Amino acid sequence: MLFNSYTFIFIFLPVVLLGFFWLARSGQTLATAWLAFASLFFYGYWNPAYVGLLLLSIVANYTFGTWIAKAGVRHERATQKRVLVVAIAANLLLLAYFKYANFFVSNLNEVAGTAWEVNKIILPLGISFFTFTQIAFLVDTWRGEVKEYNFAHYLLFVTYFPHLIAGPVLHHKEMMPQFARPATFKFHGENFALGLTIFVLGLAKKVLLADSLAEFPGPIFAAASAGGAPSVFEAWIGALSYALQLYFDFSGYSDMAIGLSLMFNVRLPLNFNSPYRAASIIDFWRRWHMTLSRFLRDYLYIPLGGNRRGPARRHLNMMVTMLLGGLWHGAGWTFVVWGGLHGLYLAINHSWRALRGKLGLGEGGGLVRILSVLLTFLAVVVAWVFFRAENFASALSILAGMAGQNGLSLSESAWYSLHESHPDWLAGVAMNGLAPLSKVNGDRALILILLGLMIVWLLPNVQQMMRGFRPVLDGEALTETRLRWRFHPVYAWLTALAFVLSLSFLSRVRDFLYFQF
Repeated sequence: MLFNSYTFIFIFLPVVLLGFFWLARSGQTLATAWLAFASLFFYGYWNPAYVGLLLLSIVANYTFGTWIAKAGVRHERATQKRVLVVAIAANLLLLAYFKYANFFVSNLNEVAGTAWEVNKIILPLGISFFTFTQIAFLVDTWRGEVKEYNFAHYLLFVTYFPHLIAGPVLHHKEMMPQFARPATFKFHGENFALGLTIFVLGLAKKVLLADSLAEFPGPIFAAASAGGAPSVFEAWIGALSYALQLYFDFSGYSDMAIGLSLMFNVRLPLNFNSPYRAASIIDFWRRWHMTLSRFLRDYLYIPLGGNRRGPARRHLNMMVTMLLGGLWHGAGWTFVVWGGLHGLYLAINHSWRALRGKLGLGEGGGLVRILSVLLTFLAVVVAWVFFRAENFASALSILAGMAGQNGLSLSESAWYSLHESHPDWLAGVAMNGLAPLSKVNGDRALILILLGLMIVWLLPNVQQMMRGFRPVLDGEALTETRLRWRFHPVYAWLTALAFVLSLSFLSRVRDFLYFQF
């Protein structure tokens, strides 16, 4: 079931909300059980066969967690560590089987010349997210940071439908106090209005922006994969439209998750904070998929040694972390390259900061910041090409086109306009238009890309506008903005208009991109 579907918006969500607050009048346990059951139904709506896998994972990790906690009470530190290692290994093996078995066997066959076969394994939806969430729970238990072991709350913590499919990656200590608080189970008009507004704005991002941009990357990357050589105009349309599609898709999902949760009086952590405004790659990873960055930092980078053993070891640790982060996103070498590029970017960024400090250079003024944002955005877009491409050849073909190595082309209307106004300048230049290679509307693509960039760089994000109402747990990361949402008829009408427009486009419903990770 998708957030951006009629079934979810008009049937599932109203029924779950009404049931939750009605049952809460009879007791928190009933309401908690109802929300957990509804979350399992939400997950099983996609494929009921994997509900059993999810429940098995939950029961096993809860058992491991309580075992670790009891050993801690008895001060059996060695037992705690052994159980933790076994539990994490079991989680990773489960993830590896479903996500990487086909990838491993195909690469082994290619290297060893063998012909092993495995049945095509369907990736369970959200397995990466609920696995990482539970690994964080196990480690936090080992560290003594988990204070409650109520199974009903733990079941809800893992299955909670606003975050189950594509994040954010949650910490047990963030959610358990909220699920235990009596105020959570009482309808709160302000939280409901705020949550509904945030949900609608996220829906508009997804349906009106991300799904509109989605029509361009597919044909261009497919043409490159088939051996085509996209020209500079076409290659940039493919790269930029995908960068913006992914941005609005994930930003929209994050807003919808926050809004949905707020309707139940539960605040989620901030997971997306205008990353394309980052003035460095370091800043980018503080803004993009923030809870995943936090997980990789706390449970991988720091245990590897972090920055405690000198610059060379820090760069190695960052590279390992980003390579594994790339592989987490998908079982393919292009994802590994994407992670490796970001590891390299981070190493360069940290080295430049160290050098700048030694030379006594400041951060520069407004112009330097603008150039830094543009350079960071360019580096991110180049890496996204590998993230989106089906193979290395098509990624390199797109990058060659972006560099101008495949020639110059214009949309057909732009070509004929220039031909009428500057025929001499175009004389002898062969037309290499968009239509023959990928059949996309170049003019429409340019308009949507420019609109997307204006929104990304000039407007505050939804959480910034709502900052005064504390819609998320860690709102301190949000900067002040002059454009602030408030309870006013004008804002209500604008929200209603966004909702009606979004509903009118739901017939072309598309999955969220992060569902595949």
